[in-house]
Amino acid sequence: MKKTIIASALALSIAGGAAATSTSAMTMYKEPPFEAYKVDKGDTFYFIAKRYDLDYKELMKLNPNVDPYNMKVGSILRLKPENQNTTTTTSSQSSVSAYEQEVVKLVNAERAKAGLQPLQVDNEVSKTARLKSQDMHDNHYFDHNSPTYGSPFDMMKQFGITYKAAGENIAQGQQTPAEVMKAWMNSPGHKANILSSKYTHIGVGYVKDGNYWTQQFIGK
Repeated sequence: MKKTIIASALALSIAGGAAATSTSAMTMYKEPPFEAYKVDKGDTFYFIAKRYDLDYKELMKLNPNVDPYNMKVGSILRLKPENQNTTTTTSSQSSVSAYEQEVVKLVNAERAKAGLQPLQVDNEVSKTARLKSQDMHDNHYFDHNSPTYGSPFDMMKQFGITYKAAGENIAQGQQTPAEVMKAWMNSPGHKANILSSKYTHIGVGYVKDGNYWTQQFIGK
């Protein structure tokens, strides 16, 4: 029997969220497992480069606007060039994209049944949703609060996303868009996010390895 789980839904109806961060056991990497890193208390530029097996100068080139001697807790460092993808083939990229699009289609079908306006896909929210799913996969956790980005609301702010209302649904183990949507719609909290009239835009992120799903919603 395959394992499928969903977390409690998370929503915020104000333009902000309380900071929520956690830490994980220290791990050294042969290459960066994700695109970006959230600076934590006690971090140094040199240590971050060493932990992710990056050349110090290379890390500086990726983050030209960051002062390595005066980093602020909560700021985001880029670990990979934006167009770099070392783990996903072109064919699987299109497959994942199709799954994400299908989830949006199913969301809007449910909203239509409820007499609600369809949600528009937001490119920046799609980016953060994908990063969240990848982060859960890479760091072996399943929670709204990320050891890398903090809460979904912290994460959106870090990527310059503004909103009047925001929410997140996550799930793990479901193998198709239909399966994950069924699980979410059978959960009152997740269903409330999907059918909220406060939201106008959506982003969906899916990681095939482990079947990690993220829906992020915002109202503009």
